[in-house]
Amino acid sequence: MSSPERLGVAIDLGTTTIAAALVELTSGAIRGRCGTLNPQRGRGLDVVSRLEYAGRSRENLLELKELVNLELCGVVRRLGMEAGVDPAGIEALSIAGNPTMSHLLLGLEIDTLARPPYRPRDTSSHRLSTAELGWDLDIPAYIFPSPGGFVGGDTVAFLYGLGINSGARSEERGAGSGAGENDEHASFRTSDLGPRTCLYLDLGTNGEIALLAGGRLYATSAAAGPAFEGGNLFCGMAALPGAIHRVYLDAGRLAYDTVGGGICRGVCGSGILDSVAMLLGEGLVDASGRLLDPAEVGSPLGNRLVEVGVERHFIIYRDARTLVSISQSDIRQLQLAKGAVRAGIEVLLARGGVSAEDLEEVVITGSFGAALRLQSLNSIGVLTENMVKNARFVREGALAGAIRHLLAPDAGMGVESLAAGLKIIPLSGTPLFERHFLEQINFQQ
Repeated sequence: MSSPERLGVAIDLGTTTIAAALVELTSGAIRGRCGTLNPQRGRGLDVVSRLEYAGRSRENLLELKELVNLELCGVVRRLGMEAGVDPAGIEALSIAGNPTMSHLLLGLEIDTLARPPYRPRDTSSHRLSTAELGWDLDIPAYIFPSPGGFVGGDTVAFLYGLGINSGARSEERGAGSGAGENDEHASFRTSDLGPRTCLYLDLGTNGEIALLAGGRLYATSAAAGPAFEGGNLFCGMAALPGAIHRVYLDAGRLAYDTVGGGICRGVCGSGILDSVAMLLGEGLVDASGRLLDPAEVGSPLGNRLVEVGVERHFIIYRDARTLVSISQSDIRQLQLAKGAVRAGIEVLLARGGVSAEDLEEVVITGSFGAALRLQSLNSIGVLTENMVKNARFVREGALAGAIRHLLAPDAGMGVESLAAGLKIIPLSGTPLFERHFLEQINFQQ
């Protein structure tokens, strides 16, 4: 194997999934992509349970650090092997993750992050060699900063990848301004369009939300749980081959598409959203989220409502060996996720002094699946009609920011300026958040 090109690897280190890309540093061409599950999932599906595990002992923390670093090293090696290049010749790594993932990657103590006021021990970016992390490869790595709370490097990378720039001069921000200081004087714009009113959603296990309003960037994080990514559900799975990623009606009959077009193995986030939106539209689920009894349903889909164990399910696919279904508990998990995210959106809108009708653009990313039908997010109550009208879905948003960092000569300065200017809005224990959460927990019919 040879590596005549200058190569780097960008990584989106998610709570549930890991996405990576091998990038030619001179041309920006993508030489290869790789996706895998985060091996820490066996110690907790969400950041709260993972922090709880890491906090029990130093040994547990180091175990989680070793698990993820071994996986990342393997991912880089796999990318090199598949592209026919020597992984040892890779020149740079750029890694974006939420604060919990970054802390566990680096082996940082998580005590301040796991308990109120939920602050990262270190909000700055990190530049180090992967050999310092225990890899058998020695590659210079950049870890995106974690501005504060549960708003981390993945949010910064997502925004940076969209071309959001700080318009504040360094002297306006003051000497010593750094990531996490949430500088009130920073002014932001979207590329060359000037300040706009835009909402940014990264709908994953750690649902992160940002709002650009009046030239200011506000950000928060809502504990959505893994439902949007297909985690912790009866037949849920990540958006890997065999996952149902789209569910729809074709001439009144249930139809679905799977990732890779293969045999059904489970259902991922976008498939869950489509399924529940369809169930609501067909009257199989009421506003409270209850899956109705078949006798209460007029739709021919009612024959797919069955009892599995002690719980009612809606059957999407079944053969002699495989059952793929949506359970009542799955719907409850989705309600909690959508209630938390929508409540977080409402809090940011109030802080920015704008309404949902003022939004000129909504950009959504997340590990949903091969595609996301925005109308499904409206049907279950995450987005309003105006949000859907102005929305677009960006696959692998954080990964795009990590790629931009590899390619941009001034990437370090741009990322640090962006992170420093984010105004972090905490949600935990906030009466406004709790009120909106209770208002949004049910479906609207």
